[in-house]
Amino acid sequence: MRTITARPMTAEAFAPFGDVLALGETPTKMINAGMCGRHHDLAALDFGDGRAGISLFDATPRALPYTLDLMERHPEGSQAFIPMHRAEWLVTVAPDVGGVPGDPLAFMVAPGQGINLHRGTWHGVLTPLAAPGLFAVLDRIGAGANLQEHPLDPPWTVTA
Repeated sequence: MRTITARPMTAEAFAPFGDVLALGETPTKMINAGMCGRHHDLAALDFGDGRAGISLFDATPRALPYTLDLMERHPEGSQAFIPMHRAEWLVTVAPDVGGVPGDPLAFMVAPGQGINLHRGTWHGVLTPLAAPGLFAVLDRIGAGANLQEHPLDPPWTVTA
């Protein structure tokens, strides 16, 4: 089995695949009579000819080392994952190589961080590492197939 080591999530390293949703050093502006910092417009959402939808996902936690044996992508729209917990979680992504996933990369997403996957980005399944595995997900709702899956044979082992 092939092995990859998860690296810390940074906006620079993740940029080819999507956006990191996290608080900046200072808010874009203060709202609510100065009691709330707004960190504004953190992701490039893309819903093609569909509309934005908000869903809640309740995923079973996984453990490291993790076996990455399936990747998927959404050709019709972006997909944002916003954790509703304060635990570290795992994201796996891969470049597209001729219509299939290339060699994957793995990122440890810090507590309080979310991600937005660009339209068409190959990624592993939602992978919380602790309970609860609760996430708000913003993605495309609309007609047409918006899911392509690709089994990985042989699979990859992801370590920390």
